[in-house]
Amino acid sequence: MKSILRTTTCVLGLLALPLAAQDIEFLTGDASDGLRDKLRSASLVLSLKDDETTQAQDYVAAARADYRRLLTALYARGFYSGEIAIQVNGREAAGIPPLDAPSQIDSIAISVTPGPEFSFGQTTVGPVPNGTEMPIDFANGSTATTDRVRQAVRTAVTAWKDQGHAKASPGTQQVTARHTAQELDVIVAIVPGPRLTFGPLTVSGNEAVRTDRIIAIAGLPTGDVYSATDIARAERRLRETGTFDSVSLVEDENIAAGDVLPITAQISEAKPRRFGFGVEFSSIEGLGASTYWLHRNFFGGAEQFRLGGDVSGIGGETGGVDYAITASLKRPAVYGPDTDFTFSSEISRQDEPDFLLDQAAVEATLSRLIREDLEVSGGFGFIAAREETDLGTREFTLLTAPLGATLDRRDSLKNAKNGYYIDVDATPFLSIKGADNGARLFSDARAYRSFGTDDQFTLAARSQIGSVLGADALDAPADFLFFSGGGGSVRGQPYNDLGIDTALIGATVRRGGLSFVGAQLETRYGVTDSIGVVGFYDIGFIGETSDPFGEGDWHAGAGLGIRYNTGIGPIRLDIATPTTGDRAGERVEVYIGIGQSF
Repeated sequence: MKSILRTTTCVLGLLALPLAAQDIEFLTGDASDGLRDKLRSASLVLSLKDDETTQAQDYVAAARADYRRLLTALYARGFYSGEIAIQVNGREAAGIPPLDAPSQIDSIAISVTPGPEFSFGQTTVGPVPNGTEMPIDFANGSTATTDRVRQAVRTAVTAWKDQGHAKASPGTQQVTARHTAQELDVIVAIVPGPRLTFGPLTVSGNEAVRTDRIIAIAGLPTGDVYSATDIARAERRLRETGTFDSVSLVEDENIAAGDVLPITAQISEAKPRRFGFGVEFSSIEGLGASTYWLHRNFFGGAEQFRLGGDVSGIGGETGGVDYAITASLKRPAVYGPDTDFTFSSEISRQDEPDFLLDQAAVEATLSRLIREDLEVSGGFGFIAAREETDLGTREFTLLTAPLGATLDRRDSLKNAKNGYYIDVDATPFLSIKGADNGARLFSDARAYRSFGTDDQFTLAARSQIGSVLGADALDAPADFLFFSGGGGSVRGQPYNDLGIDTALIGATVRRGGLSFVGAQLETRYGVTDSIGVVGFYDIGFIGETSDPFGEGDWHAGAGLGIRYNTGIGPIRLDIATPTTGDRAGERVEVYIGIGQSF
């Protein structure tokens, strides 16, 4: 093999003239297109040429480094008898003295002869725990790539760590290339080490957040058998508080007496205060704006206190201006590390086409993470409200018991490409005065599937179903009832255009329905990394009874949209028109916001 065997790194002469190579030749013999691309990507000489580097000494240094880089690229694809020659001005680069680099480079010729592709002969990595499934492509007859060897070793080490052997590692290694048979024999001994248990968690880097609260939030099971999953779960709990810029649970290099593994939480605290705002606009709903102020460590235990303000309906066709002022306090790790407590309050006005509602509400909720993708919640609330409708003005007071569950298996919260999401809410309410007793049920399900190069083409679907049980439509709180139309349900249709008209003595009263069914279908195509186009079709149904598939009416809308991807999610522009009703295809509505529509 004509490859360099020395690994000495030297400083080249500082007086070399800054002249670029006049000609670079790169030959790879009968290599496949895939291997040729891999070799070209590995070459530092070619990368300097692409960067238009002019320093002669840089080319010489790159040529000397290319022996090892090209050899590594060959090994990665299963070629173990390749030959590499790199000539600078007709001299082999490996033989150019470090302090005698040419001052001018006229040509560089790189020649790689891959040789035959090797397959695995004998393959042994072990021992491994019972039941461990080794990679199927690490076996006699498979192409002998170095990545497959590494994956087999990682699989074995991970299997031992999953059994509590935190210090498992590869031991003696014997790798033999048998050139006559064109086979690679791999024998790697795995050293499991002792089975360890978690020691007490030590915390470093904290200043404002109390150590005892960090330990409680992390929830590392001291005394239990070591588990990498428990380490990752503890890190996630700490990150999700939003209180820390960085979190890392580091295993001690040394094992303590009794086969105990000490763990240290190395953290960096985020700035305690944060301010944010957002803006949305549609031609129907008008302008909406929101803002918030957040304190990440309100009492020194990673409690999150948030004040927020929202205003919407400015200049729109949705009745009047709506507003809300909110305050909430969230305390992580109550009744265990996976249970959070939130107390929230809100003062709001909803000036809708069919009702005006002034409301004050408070709510206390416990939420528990059952597993990383499943969260359940439950609590109690109190609502005092004043409502004006076609029926007149009334005041009512309710006790509520909100319950919820969310299963989130999307690959991204901001711009999902694959996966699904299901959210189910049930809110029983008991009237102290002025309204009926009942319960409001609502579910929201979304699914995503992508195809093509880099998942450029995405199919997205959403379905919503709601129902009010026990209460009559004329006596239930107006904001518990259902309307359809606008950006949140059926784009293209006027805001809350679809409701229920009830004939009373001498008048017709318009109220929300007791049930709702909605569906949104989108096809999303990424034209570039930043620009995407969307086609969509939305439908909505409002029912006169609690049965979502009973008597009622429906409408639909369709349109096109553009997405511009940013670091905080795509900016959304949708243009839609009704596809049912008297103005189908005639009325056009515009919606602008941040994030996908669902």
